[in-house]
Amino acid sequence: MTDTRIVAIEIGGTKLQAALGLPDGTILENERGAVQTSLGAEGILSWTAQQTERLVKAANGKVRAIGIGFGGPVESATGCALLSHQITGWDNLPIREWFAERFRLPVIVANDANAAGWAEYCLGAGTGTRQFCYMNIGSGIGGAFVVNGHLYDGQGRGAAEIGHTWIPDWTSPAPGATDKLENLCSGWAVERRIRAWNDLAVGSPLHDLCNGNPRQLSCALLAEAARKDDPRAVAEINAVANAVAIALANVSALFHPERIAVGGGVALMGDTLFVPLRQAFDRHVFAPYRHSVDIVPCALEEDVVIAGALLLAGAL
Repeated sequence: MTDTRIVAIEIGGTKLQAALGLPDGTILENERGAVQTSLGAEGILSWTAQQTERLVKAANGKVRAIGIGFGGPVESATGCALLSHQITGWDNLPIREWFAERFRLPVIVANDANAAGWAEYCLGAGTGTRQFCYMNIGSGIGGAFVVNGHLYDGQGRGAAEIGHTWIPDWTSPAPGATDKLENLCSGWAVERRIRAWNDLAVGSPLHDLCNGNPRQLSCALLAEAARKDDPRAVAEINAVANAVAIALANVSALFHPERIAVGGGVALMGDTLFVPLRQAFDRHVFAPYRHSVDIVPCALEEDVVIAGALLLAGAL
């Protein structure tokens, strides 16, 4: 087993990774790429196939399996991608069959959030728990549940799609308006909203950080402005934190995990996000569960999907 190697692939909406590693999640070599949206699924498959071939050759016959974390819902029994919300060409595409035929190796395909959640459970913020929830807030919002120490897969097409739960839409003037959490709180949603702020107060931290051009604003600059006590930045982050807290309070009412780990680019705001998030969660959570659910940052970083894919494929 010490000589066994696994090839792990991450197929995201903006990021590609192909790695050689061990069944325990250890990454030995990693190559990163960028998604070219115009090339669709075909371009991504071409890049990942080239990298997989290179890694298999480099391992000199030691590769035992391939693990793939895909940025969209997956039918687990067939390894078929159901769709992608960012890239065309993935609808009902049999990813597992595509790779298995080319490389004559066992292949497992999982939703990228499930792969990441399993890695966090085994190697990161979820260690020591049996009931665990992972959530990523990046270009989209995804999630994963670990129930009694097992990755939960619903009816075989994934579960824990927290980003597709509905919350009050505080941005809409319509009474009672709602929208999906992902449409309001993903990194793309937040940045789209703040880049439309054409009335920044001259001399404010937000104004100074973007040099008066709101199109330069990002989630990272929003957090930096909040740390400088910019009231508009603070209000925006508090609104996002409250919305995420509502979703997580609902998750807790139904599942009651011991720990919720939050990752992704938006979570890199750190305490600027986590402090109001925990406060809002305490307001919204089912009272008997208050103080029994920890909300923490993820421990693993941008290789979390790759680590999860290694672990899942290593168990084949």
